[in-house]
Amino acid sequence: MRILFLTQWFDPEPMFKGLAFAKALRERGHEVQILTGFPNYPGGKVFPGYRIRPFLREVMEGIPVVRVPLYPSHDTSAIRRIANYATFALSAATIGAAAVKPADVMYVYHPPATVALPAIMIHGVRRIPFVYDIQDLWPDTLSATGMVNNGFLTGLVDRWCRMVYRAASKIVVLSPGFKDALVQRSVPEEKIEVIYNWCDEGQIPKTSKNESLAKELGFSGRFNVLFAGTMGKAQALEAVLDAAGRIGGRIPEIQFIFVGGGIEVDRLQKIARERRLKNVLFLPRRPVSEIGEILNLADVLLVHLKDDPLFRITIPSKIQAYLAVGRPILAGVRGDAAGLVRMAGAGVVCQPENPESISEAVEELYRMPRARLNEMGDSGHRYYRKELSLSAGVSRFEEVFQAASAN
Repeated sequence: MRILFLTQWFDPEPMFKGLAFAKALRERGHEVQILTGFPNYPGGKVFPGYRIRPFLREVMEGIPVVRVPLYPSHDTSAIRRIANYATFALSAATIGAAAVKPADVMYVYHPPATVALPAIMIHGVRRIPFVYDIQDLWPDTLSATGMVNNGFLTGLVDRWCRMVYRAASKIVVLSPGFKDALVQRSVPEEKIEVIYNWCDEGQIPKTSKNESLAKELGFSGRFNVLFAGTMGKAQALEAVLDAAGRIGGRIPEIQFIFVGGGIEVDRLQKIARERRLKNVLFLPRRPVSEIGEILNLADVLLVHLKDDPLFRITIPSKIQAYLAVGRPILAGVRGDAAGLVRMAGAGVVCQPENPESISEAVEELYRMPRARLNEMGDSGHRYYRKELSLSAGVSRFEEVFQAASAN
């Protein structure tokens, strides 16, 4: 098949459904091309080696890529974020629609919902059916993260999304809860397929602990509960700091480590300083190539989300990475994400935004025999390889692409 990827973000930006996905499809005999923007995520600045221009063609490891201009931004300003989304949508719908080669099916990665504008344009002008892969449920996510709180605007977004759902040949979602939510919005059930996400497997090796790195980063001699990734409002990590405060005086061996960036980092660091939390360590964002090795240093890997109805049907992508690396998971989540951790036998679930529940779960894991912790990690790794891996996901997507192209 000839497959066109339409995505605002693509390598070298951190994108788990990017180049590795495209290469896996090519290795199975498909012809793949990419339509995307100039790389600027997550820092909001154009990557070295690129500059904004009207148009760029390049080839990345044998995959042809067309880049169109956008306004680079990724900060807390709603206006600048909207400008970032809108400029890519307009460029892709005009320059991109003219530049791409014929295709049998188009794979469209959402968010943002504005990517549907070029999808519909290319579908109409080039007669290419599209598969819409929903990673964030809009407008729900906009409200839950605090990005947009205006009821009129979220209503407009909701109507736009419903129109897109009608136009798509197939819709892919990341959890059963997403599917249920779309069915409640009158999307035909037979149009929706659940395909769990995978992780960047090349960067997540299951290896032995690097003791010299552990000593260098401050892990040595502690029971380390590690959160890795974006620290934003959706992660609600102040509750984890509250749990650290409850534990610190009783079990000083337990250490909470936060690795990554995000709009909440400065505020969280300030809280930790003001409370004099000696069992909390912040590390800056690390290159993707180093994350797997850092995850291997943890005794427990933490995922935590705001206690919001939306996040009961969301599965954060870090869960797949945590499962793949083979370390036990502490899941401060509800719904589908908690169910996935339980199904994999990979860890312990606690109540999100509940410091008492979080601290009790951490202490439960701390007191477990090392053999039991290793057993949970191994169970999660096996489940990932069988059910959630890139190979398993690509097979499912091939079936969906075939069905969409036949419509």
